[in-house]
Amino acid sequence: MERFEYPVLLKAAEEGGFIVTCRDLSALITQGENEADALVQAADAMDEVFATYMLDGIAFPAPSKIRRGEYLVAPPAETMAKAALYVAMSEAGITKIQLAKQLGVDEKEVRRLLDPHYGSKLPRIAQAIKLLGKRLVIGLEAA
Repeated sequence: MERFEYPVLLKAAEEGGFIVTCRDLSALITQGENEADALVQAADAMDEVFATYMLDGIAFPAPSKIRRGEYLVAPPAETMAKAALYVAMSEAGITKIQLAKQLGVDEKEVRRLLDPHYGSKLPRIAQAIKLLGKRLVIGLEAA
């Protein structure tokens, strides 16, 4: 199962707060006033990194195993669903136009399903993923 959860490192900043980095997603660098805020900012930054990857056609790296002192962070659930569709399309070698034909919609709708900045309905994303022979799975874990 593909997971979109990456380890991040919080490092105390000289001026206070924490600097957040991710060894798997080199573009992810942010900061927060305290640990809790730093982790919220990390998820927000990860959302933007995911958007860049999907819009630029970059493959997602496999998440590394968490190390001592790191925290696992994921982008918002809708972004993870869109990333799952993006990965499923890449693995299937299918274009947006081809998927649109299979869904019976205009290619513009598929572009929206992949656009992290556009609000899409989860059932529609799941339907597109199912057409590609995959299943979108949502889980629940202790925080």
